Amino acid sequence: MSNPSQTKPAASGGDEFSLKAILPPLLAIIVGMIMVILDSTVVNNAIPKLVDYFDTDLKTIQWTVTGYTLALSAVIPLAGWMTDRFGAKRIFLITIALFTIGSMLCGIARTPEQLILFRVIQGLGGGMMAPIGMAMVFKLAPPERRGSIMGMLGIPMLMAPAFGPVLSGWLVDSVSWHWIFIINLPIGIIALLLGAKFPPKAERQAAPHLDVIGMCLAPVAFAMLAYGVSEGGTSWSQTSTITGLTVGGLALLLFIFVELRQKQPLLELRVFRSSDFTRGILLTWVVQLALFGAMLIVPLYLQSVMGYSALETGWILMPQAICSGIGMPISGRLFDKIGARPLAFGGLTVISIALFVLSGISVDTSLWVIIPCICVMGLGMGFAMMPLNTHVLNSAPRALVSRVTPLTTAAQQVVVSFAAAGLTGYLTSRIASHAASAAAGANPLSAVVAGYGDTFFLSACIVTAGVALSLLLRKPKRREEGGLAEGERPDPAMMAGH
Repeated sequence: MSNPSQTKPAASGGDEFSLKAILPPLLAIIVGMIMVILDSTVVNNAIPKLVDYFDTDLKTIQWTVTGYTLALSAVIPLAGWMTDRFGAKRIFLITIALFTIGSMLCGIARTPEQLILFRVIQGLGGGMMAPIGMAMVFKLAPPERRGSIMGMLGIPMLMAPAFGPVLSGWLVDSVSWHWIFIINLPIGIIALLLGAKFPPKAERQAAPHLDVIGMCLAPVAFAMLAYGVSEGGTSWSQTSTITGLTVGGLALLLFIFVELRQKQPLLELRVFRSSDFTRGILLTWVVQLALFGAMLIVPLYLQSVMGYSALETGWILMPQAICSGIGMPISGRLFDKIGARPLAFGGLTVISIALFVLSGISVDTSLWVIIPCICVMGLGMGFAMMPLNTHVLNSAPRALVSRVTPLTTAAQQVVVSFAAAGLTGYLTSRIASHAASAAAGANPLSAVVAGYGDTFFLSACIVTAGVALSLLLRKPKRREEGGLAEGERPDPAMMAGH
């Protein structure tokens, strides 16, 4: 019998031994990724409590979401270069440590500014964890078992959106909001210990050229644009709005110019030469802008207007995540048969209908009107997003597919940051406008509800534009661009992280 330590899992003839051999490092990766996935779902539910605790406004606290997602977008494109330069194991452990430290700092923040800064530190650690973890698992698993092993990573990805808000609500109501961050400390320590003791074997490769100029310009462009959009919710003519949009716009134009001239750019913008790709990615951004913004607004409405606790809000939001999880595998099977256009059209249509219904809310609107709406939104998201993401990858020129996922994943985080900044700014301004125009003696809650209705209506209009755009989708043309060397082929693990 051969020495197990000298036997490669991928080459093992026994399925049982292969699973046992990869289980410890697989567990280390899953535990690390659970932290990031959970953290992306728990904060939205705690925002009303953060506004009250720090005695500040919604526009300020939303930067705990915007700053985090911008930090994610800044480091996602660096994942490949960092792992090639320093090794996957080392970078994965560093990201876990940085995320854990950022979580601990968030838990002891004394001011909103400190919390925003520490959330940025969290994002810098969390941004690379998912793509690196996905790539490590793909290379770790035996070829004949990769599908089932990669599927194990889908378990926390599906469970976190469902149980994250509930966990957040329980901690906020029963303990303190600090614990939605502090709870990451023991999880992070466990992930570090597992990762250090059972490291996946990963070879270090020659690192490509690092696009330093693009790395500096991108955060400036996206952060300033998000700031300008946030301020624009109050007034598009005020100095802060104009400054943010001008500086961000100029930085973005310079970033695009630099990236198109780079042989190895930070983000591969040349893929936009494909009209099919451009249509697909623009439609994806439209959907994400409306949906993720609405998902930030719904828990605010449930707690601030309807008076539900954070825990009750978490339970109310759970069916949406479950419906989304149901829609994804069904749309995955249908995509191979009918393509993206009918699925995107149908999914976006039901989402727009649900948002239009929510736009008509009033002080007397029942919870049993809201729950079906958010369930329909979850189901529509499950049917629309997976086909759109797959369509985008399929429509990219073959030689650029391996560089598309960093672009689309980073862009998604930027769009989420814009959604958080723009819709919360718009919500704040509409509430103020309705309050100012309300008659003397009118119920002040009516102005607040009207502001939420306006925000849902704006989201519905954005999704309706997406419904029209979905009709422009077509099956991507096959491009014969010659054979690719093994190292140039797209890494399915990186695509799975999209």
